[in-house]
Amino acid sequence: MKKVIIVGASSGMGKEVVKLLLAEGCTLGVAARRVDRLMDLKQLVPDRVEVEAIDVTADDAPQRLRSLIDRLGGMDLFFYSSGIGKQNRQLEPEIELNTVNTNGMGFTRMIGEAYRYFAERGEGHIAAITSIAGTKGLGPAPSYSATKAMQNVYLQALEQQANARGLKIRFTDIRPGFVNTDLLAGDFRYPMMLKPENTARQIVKALKNKRHVKVIDWRYSVLTALWRRLPRPLWRHLKL
Repeated sequence: MKKVIIVGASSGMGKEVVKLLLAEGCTLGVAARRVDRLMDLKQLVPDRVEVEAIDVTADDAPQRLRSLIDRLGGMDLFFYSSGIGKQNRQLEPEIELNTVNTNGMGFTRMIGEAYRYFAERGEGHIAAITSIAGTKGLGPAPSYSATKAMQNVYLQALEQQANARGLKIRFTDIRPGFVNTDLLAGDFRYPMMLKPENTARQIVKALKNKRHVKVIDWRYSVLTALWRRLPRPLWRHLKL
Protein backbone atom coordinates (compact mmCIF):
# COMPACT_ATOMS: atom_id res chain seq x y z
CA MET A 1 0.00 0.00 0.00
CA LYS A 2 2.76 2.47 -0.84
CA LYS A 3 0.76 4.72 -3.18
CA VAL A 4 -2.93 4.95 -2.35
CA ILE A 5 -5.72 6.99 -3.89
CA ILE A 6 -8.79 7.55 -1.73
CA VAL A 7 -11.99 8.86 -3.30
CA GLY A 8 -14.38 10.26 -0.71
CA ALA A 9 -11.55 11.34 1.57
CA SER A 10 -13.02 14.58 2.88
CA SER A 11 -15.23 13.09 5.59
CA GLY A 12 -16.51 9.94 7.27
CA MET A 13 -14.61 6.69 6.95
CA GLY A 14 -12.52 7.93 4.06
CA LYS A 15 -11.02 10.65 6.23
CA GLU A 16 -10.35 8.22 9.09
CA VAL A 17 -8.56 5.81 6.77
CA VAL A 18 -6.47 8.68 5.37
CA LYS A 19 -5.13 9.44 8.84
CA LEU A 20 -4.18 5.82 9.51
CA LEU A 21 -2.44 5.32 6.17
CA LEU A 22 -0.48 8.55 6.57
CA ALA A 23 0.69 7.32 9.98
CA GLU A 24 1.96 4.16 8.26
CA GLY A 25 4.04 6.13 5.77
CA CYS A 26 1.87 5.81 2.65
CA THR A 27 1.83 8.44 -0.08
CA LEU A 28 -1.76 9.44 -0.74
CA GLY A 29 -3.85 11.00 -3.44
CA VAL A 30 -7.03 12.30 -1.82
CA ALA A 31 -10.14 13.22 -3.77
CA ALA A 32 -13.62 14.56 -3.05
CA ARG A 33 -15.88 17.43 -4.06
CA ARG A 34 -14.90 19.62 -1.08
CA VAL A 35 -11.32 20.69 -1.78
CA ASP A 36 -11.08 22.85 1.34
CA ARG A 37 -11.41 19.76 3.52
CA LEU A 38 -8.84 17.94 1.43
CA MET A 39 -6.37 20.77 1.91
CA ASP A 40 -6.71 20.30 5.65
CA LEU A 41 -5.58 16.70 5.15
CA LYS A 42 -2.67 17.79 2.99
CA GLN A 43 -1.42 20.00 5.80
CA LEU A 44 -0.92 16.89 7.96
CA VAL A 45 1.95 15.66 5.75
CA PRO A 46 2.30 18.08 2.82
CA ASP A 47 5.02 16.15 0.97
CA ARG A 48 3.03 12.89 0.94
CA VAL A 49 -0.45 14.11 -0.05
CA GLU A 50 -1.76 15.11 -3.49
CA VAL A 51 -5.22 16.67 -3.84
CA GLU A 52 -7.81 16.50 -6.62
CA ALA A 53 -11.40 17.76 -6.79
CA ILE A 54 -13.53 14.86 -8.05
CA ASP A 55 -17.29 14.67 -8.24
CA VAL A 56 -18.03 11.00 -8.95
CA THR A 57 -21.28 11.95 -10.73
CA ALA A 58 -19.46 14.17 -13.25
CA ASP A 59 -18.40 12.98 -16.71
CA ASP A 60 -14.83 14.24 -16.19
CA ALA A 61 -14.28 12.21 -13.00
CA PRO A 62 -12.23 9.44 -14.72
CA GLN A 63 -9.91 12.01 -16.33
CA ARG A 64 -9.43 13.71 -12.97
CA LEU A 65 -8.58 10.36 -11.40
CA ARG A 66 -5.96 9.71 -14.08
CA SER A 67 -4.50 13.17 -13.45
CA LEU A 68 -4.21 12.40 -9.75
CA ILE A 69 -2.55 9.06 -10.49
CA ASP A 70 0.01 10.81 -12.70
CA ARG A 71 0.85 13.38 -10.05
CA LEU A 72 1.18 10.64 -7.43
CA GLY A 73 3.54 8.74 -9.70
CA GLY A 74 1.33 5.66 -9.90
CA MET A 75 -1.23 3.83 -7.79
CA ASP A 76 -0.97 0.56 -5.84
CA LEU A 77 -4.32 0.71 -4.04
CA PHE A 78 -7.57 2.39 -5.05
CA PHE A 79 -9.85 2.92 -2.07
CA TYR A 80 -13.41 4.07 -2.72
CA SER A 81 -15.33 5.64 0.16
CA SER A 82 -17.77 7.92 -1.65
CA GLY A 83 -21.53 7.56 -1.40
CA ILE A 84 -24.82 8.87 -0.09
CA GLY A 85 -27.74 7.30 1.73
CA LYS A 86 -31.02 8.37 3.29
CA GLN A 87 -34.11 6.73 4.62
CA ASN A 88 -36.95 7.32 2.19
CA ARG A 89 -40.13 5.88 3.64
CA GLN A 90 -42.29 8.12 1.40
CA LEU A 91 -40.27 7.18 -1.71
CA GLU A 92 -39.49 10.75 -2.71
CA PRO A 93 -38.17 10.55 -6.29
CA GLU A 94 -35.30 13.03 -5.85
CA ILE A 95 -33.77 10.96 -3.04
CA GLU A 96 -34.11 7.71 -4.98
CA LEU A 97 -32.62 9.06 -8.21
CA ASN A 98 -29.76 10.95 -6.52
CA THR A 99 -28.84 7.80 -4.62
CA VAL A 100 -28.81 5.70 -7.78
CA ASN A 101 -26.77 8.35 -9.61
CA THR A 102 -24.11 8.55 -6.90
CA ASN A 103 -23.99 4.98 -5.57
CA GLY A 104 -24.69 3.33 -8.91
CA MET A 105 -23.37 5.46 -11.76
CA GLY A 106 -20.66 7.19 -9.72
CA PHE A 107 -19.43 3.91 -8.23
CA THR A 108 -19.31 2.22 -11.63
CA ARG A 109 -17.56 5.20 -13.19
CA MET A 110 -14.75 5.31 -10.64
CA ILE A 111 -14.27 1.60 -9.90
CA GLY A 112 -14.27 0.96 -13.64
CA GLU A 113 -11.53 3.52 -14.29
CA ALA A 114 -9.39 2.12 -11.47
CA TYR A 115 -9.87 -1.37 -12.92
CA ARG A 116 -8.82 -0.23 -16.38
CA TYR A 117 -5.70 1.41 -14.95
CA PHE A 118 -4.70 -1.74 -13.10
CA ALA A 119 -5.52 -3.87 -16.17
CA GLU A 120 -3.04 -1.77 -18.17
CA ARG A 121 -0.50 -2.20 -15.42
CA GLY A 122 -1.27 -5.90 -14.86
CA GLU A 123 -1.79 -5.71 -11.11
CA GLY A 124 -3.26 -3.65 -8.27
CA HIS A 125 -5.73 -3.61 -5.42
CA ILE A 126 -9.26 -2.17 -5.50
CA ALA A 127 -11.17 -1.72 -2.24
CA ALA A 128 -14.55 -0.13 -1.64
CA ILE A 129 -16.79 0.60 1.30
CA THR A 130 -20.18 -0.86 0.43
CA SER A 131 -22.56 -1.85 3.26
CA ILE A 132 -24.40 -4.66 4.98
CA ALA A 133 -27.50 -2.96 3.52
CA GLY A 134 -26.87 -4.84 0.28
CA THR A 135 -27.77 -8.12 1.97
CA LYS A 136 -31.54 -7.64 1.73
CA GLY A 137 -33.99 -5.09 0.35
CA LEU A 138 -34.57 -2.63 3.20
CA GLY A 139 -37.98 -0.95 3.08
CA PRO A 140 -36.88 2.27 4.84
CA ALA A 141 -34.10 2.85 2.26
CA PRO A 142 -34.99 1.19 -1.07
CA SER A 143 -32.48 2.79 -3.43
CA TYR A 144 -29.71 2.69 -0.83
CA SER A 145 -30.00 -1.04 -0.18
CA ALA A 146 -30.45 -1.73 -3.90
CA THR A 147 -27.33 0.22 -4.91
CA LYS A 148 -25.30 -1.44 -2.18
CA ALA A 149 -26.36 -4.86 -3.47
CA MET A 150 -25.29 -3.71 -6.94
CA GLN A 151 -21.88 -2.67 -5.57
CA ASN A 152 -21.37 -6.06 -3.91
CA VAL A 153 -22.17 -7.92 -7.12
CA TYR A 154 -20.16 -5.56 -9.34
CA LEU A 155 -17.00 -6.12 -7.31
CA GLN A 156 -17.59 -9.86 -7.38
CA ALA A 157 -18.06 -9.78 -11.16
CA LEU A 158 -14.88 -7.75 -11.72
CA GLU A 159 -12.95 -10.14 -9.50
CA GLN A 160 -14.08 -13.04 -11.66
CA GLN A 161 -13.27 -11.14 -14.86
CA ALA A 162 -9.80 -10.19 -13.65
CA ASN A 163 -9.07 -13.80 -12.80
CA ALA A 164 -10.26 -14.96 -16.23
CA ARG A 165 -8.02 -12.36 -17.90
CA GLY A 166 -5.01 -13.38 -15.84
CA LEU A 167 -4.81 -9.98 -14.14
CA LYS A 168 -3.32 -9.79 -10.67
CA ILE A 169 -5.97 -7.39 -9.34
CA ARG A 170 -7.14 -7.92 -5.78
CA PHE A 171 -10.53 -6.78 -4.51
CA THR A 172 -11.73 -5.97 -1.00
CA ASP A 173 -15.45 -5.43 -0.42
CA ILE A 174 -15.82 -3.71 2.97
CA ARG A 175 -19.31 -3.99 4.44
CA PRO A 176 -19.70 -2.02 7.67
CA GLY A 177 -22.80 -1.88 9.78
CA PHE A 178 -24.10 1.47 11.03
CA VAL A 179 -21.12 3.79 11.63
CA ASN A 180 -21.47 6.98 13.67
CA THR A 181 -20.62 9.45 10.88
CA ASP A 182 -22.36 12.43 9.26
CA LEU A 183 -23.99 10.07 6.77
CA LEU A 184 -26.24 8.73 9.54
CA ALA A 185 -26.76 12.01 11.34
CA GLY A 186 -30.39 12.87 12.05
CA ASP A 187 -33.28 12.19 14.38
CA PHE A 188 -33.43 8.43 13.81
CA ARG A 189 -31.33 6.40 16.26
CA TYR A 190 -29.65 3.42 14.59
CA PRO A 191 -28.92 0.27 16.59
CA MET A 192 -25.41 -1.11 17.24
CA MET A 193 -23.63 2.05 16.08
CA LEU A 194 -19.93 1.55 15.36
CA LYS A 195 -17.18 4.01 16.31
CA PRO A 196 -15.43 5.50 13.24
CA GLU A 197 -11.93 5.08 14.69
CA ASN A 198 -12.40 1.39 15.47
CA THR A 199 -14.03 0.77 12.11
CA ALA A 200 -11.14 2.46 10.28
CA ARG A 201 -8.62 0.25 12.07
CA GLN A 202 -10.52 -2.85 10.99
CA ILE A 203 -10.65 -1.54 7.42
CA VAL A 204 -6.89 -0.99 7.27
CA LYS A 205 -6.30 -4.45 8.70
CA ALA A 206 -8.57 -5.96 6.03
CA LEU A 207 -6.63 -4.06 3.34
CA LYS A 208 -3.29 -5.33 4.62
CA ASN A 209 -4.61 -8.90 4.73
CA LYS A 210 -6.16 -8.46 1.26
CA ARG A 211 -9.48 -9.79 2.40
CA HIS A 212 -12.04 -10.41 -0.33
CA VAL A 213 -15.06 -9.50 1.82
CA LYS A 214 -14.96 -7.93 5.27
CA VAL A 215 -18.11 -7.37 7.34
CA ILE A 216 -17.61 -4.97 10.26
CA ASP A 217 -18.08 -5.96 13.04
CA TRP A 218 -18.77 -9.52 14.29
CA ARG A 219 -22.30 -8.56 15.39
CA TYR A 220 -23.19 -7.54 11.86
CA SER A 221 -21.62 -10.74 10.53
CA VAL A 222 -24.11 -12.69 12.64
CA LEU A 223 -26.99 -10.38 11.71
CA THR A 224 -26.41 -10.59 7.96
CA ALA A 225 -26.01 -14.37 8.14
CA LEU A 226 -29.46 -14.52 9.74
CA TRP A 227 -30.92 -12.09 7.22
CA ARG A 228 -29.83 -14.27 4.31
CA ARG A 229 -31.65 -17.25 5.75
CA LEU A 230 -34.98 -15.52 6.25
CA PRO A 231 -37.49 -16.63 3.60
CA ARG A 232 -39.01 -13.92 1.42
CA PRO A 233 -42.58 -14.27 2.83
CA LEU A 234 -41.25 -13.68 6.34
CA TRP A 235 -38.93 -10.82 5.30
CA ARG A 236 -41.72 -8.83 3.63
CA HIS A 237 -43.69 -8.70 6.88
CA LEU A 238 -40.83 -7.39 9.04
CA LYS A 239 -41.29 -3.82 10.24
CA LEU A 240 -37.95 -2.05 10.09
